Amino acid sequence: MREKKFTTGLTINRSMEYLISAGCICAVSGICFLLSGYIGPEGSAFILLLVLSLIAMFFDILPVLLAATLSALIWDYFFLLPRFNFRVGNTEDKIMLSMYFLIALINAVLTTKIRQIEKLARQKEERLETVRLYNTLLNSLSHEFRTPLSTIIAASDNLMMVPSHLNEEMKGSLVTEISIASLRLNRQVENLLNMSRLESGFLEIKKNWCNLTELVESVFLRVQESAKNHHLESKIPDNFPLFNLDYGLMEQVLYNLSHNVSQYTPENSTVLISASTDGSSLHLLVEDDGPGFPEEEIPFVFDKFYRLKHSKSGGTGLGLSIVKGFIHAHRGQIELENRKEGGARFRIKIPSEQLYTTLDEKHEQRNSGH
Repeated sequence: MREKKFTTGLTINRSMEYLISAGCICAVSGICFLLSGYIGPEGSAFILLLVLSLIAMFFDILPVLLAATLSALIWDYFFLLPRFNFRVGNTEDKIMLSMYFLIALINAVLTTKIRQIEKLARQKEERLETVRLYNTLLNSLSHEFRTPLSTIIAASDNLMMVPSHLNEEMKGSLVTEISIASLRLNRQVENLLNMSRLESGFLEIKKNWCNLTELVESVFLRVQESAKNHHLESKIPDNFPLFNLDYGLMEQVLYNLSHNVSQYTPENSTVLISASTDGSSLHLLVEDDGPGFPEEEIPFVFDKFYRLKHSKSGGTGLGLSIVKGFIHAHRGQIELENRKEGGARFRIKIPSEQLYTTLDEKHEQRNSGH
């Protein structure tokens, strides 16, 4: 049995379409019959045609045609004089019934056709969007992969082909270049794999008790190469409770945010990660004192493949969309805003269980207003 899925996520089959269509016509006809003394047969006809139009917006043509036929029969039996039989009293009523049935059928068919045309237009637009995203991804990846690969190949060739012309300092410099390029390449591969996990819907959350101080320290250790000209600071309260989170996903979230800051803020800018709790949720802030984001682009920064209009070249535009996906996987929320004093602020809120390591810590947390 063919099934149909509404935009609300409700899935119904063809049999249910017939039942719902007939049920709607019968229910509305009953209401119109009760009010027939006020609205008359003409008003009832208009109401039934309106309901038929609404049915045609959601269901296939055959259930709609059934509803059209049923509405015509009901209108004849219950509303046209003489009532409660299918005999039409005069020529005027016969013409009126014929016109109603014809209009009902035309209305049903046209509304269904319009919906089919709209569906085809949406599919065409989705295909064009897919092609556009594919081209964007291909262009970004060709640059992001080619650059580190070229660096690795060139440095490796120098190390292998002319070792006699290299002193120890030059060898160390080439090895450093290979390491940096490898990390960059690995970062892009990780982003692609993470996005693939999100798109496939098979992302599994493996929660465990996480120490936020250790988590932030691990993030800073990973990002220190790309943020070597930035100041990395954390502000985690003493005796902060443990939170039930997926350590790997949250490390990737904070790494992507910190790396993003290090790439798009001037040298000597500060990256600050702070944490707090309201007793039922973890609140994280990732802030910087750079130039901030253009206000008109803030609503789009978490979109897949989106890059700021005047940003420097490089990057695939996946980092922040992965951040949003991982936060939503924790049933959390993330927002971006510009700070009044300058710079940007990412706000993260994740509902999570908390574990206090000592009774004194829990008592202190309660006394502080949480």
